[in-house]
Amino acid sequence: MIKVKNLYHSYSNDDNYAVKDVSFEVTKGEIFGFLGPSGAGKSTTQNILTGLLELQKGEVSVAGYDIKKIIPKMFNKIGMSFEQSNVYSKLTAKENLEFYRKLFDVKTRNPDELLRLVGLKGKENKKTGDFSKGMKHRLTFARSMINNPELWFLDEPTTGLDPAIASEIKNIIKEQNDKGVTIFLTTHNMYIAEELCNRVAFIIDGEIKLIDSPKNLKLQYGDKLVEVEYIENGNLIQETFSTVIKSDKKKLQNLIGKHEIQTMHTKEATLEEIFIKVTGRRLV
Repeated sequence: MIKVKNLYHSYSNDDNYAVKDVSFEVTKGEIFGFLGPSGAGKSTTQNILTGLLELQKGEVSVAGYDIKKIIPKMFNKIGMSFEQSNVYSKLTAKENLEFYRKLFDVKTRNPDELLRLVGLKGKENKKTGDFSKGMKHRLTFARSMINNPELWFLDEPTTGLDPAIASEIKNIIKEQNDKGVTIFLTTHNMYIAEELCNRVAFIIDGEIKLIDSPKNLKLQYGDKLVEVEYIENGNLIQETFSTVIKSDKKKLQNLIGKHEIQTMHTKEATLEEIFIKVTGRRLV
């Protein structure tokens, strides 16, 4: 569904690249996570894939269309939900969706159904200028489904949502994927990526560091860990040790012998911990 080869993009039209030599493919029916901190190149890449930024250098095809020659039919196949909501504030929620559905040449979904799906039932006739940030975000998410997209671009889909609504959004994503929708998920939230994605790409400073499944990454980089809380000079200290690395095993043994242990439990490395280990960077 997506093919990217040797993609470059510079906002200053010089060698200062926001995206540098990026290559990857997303297969049909896959949830592909594009993960990295703010400024890593996630949004730049997504904006090129969705036609919001002009392709400067490289080869890109989306849903079978060459991005160099974008035609309106391409947008019948894709849906886009952005982190920054861009709804029409003087229109009601339903009017926003009614307006948007007229832009497509394919069968569209019922606005009332979509509003109910994202928890906005009863808000259909309320102007979106009076919506909270989270409500606008849900409306933007609903709008991205109105044309029954085959390829769905999601940028931080659960940002700013309370846990219950975020859980519902994740369930909707899973349901759409079960129906065969291919999803390109842009996020810095490793927990949602770990839960949803078949494969993930780690991007830092405009360059992809690796691409693999969360499971394979844990097998390759996720050492078995022990998290320990202990008392030192009257203070409660928390540290994490590998049970595989010899130096960590020795430190743990010394710690047990010298300090009062409060808690100790094993844990599996998270995707975020693996990201830090691979890239040397945190997701901030």
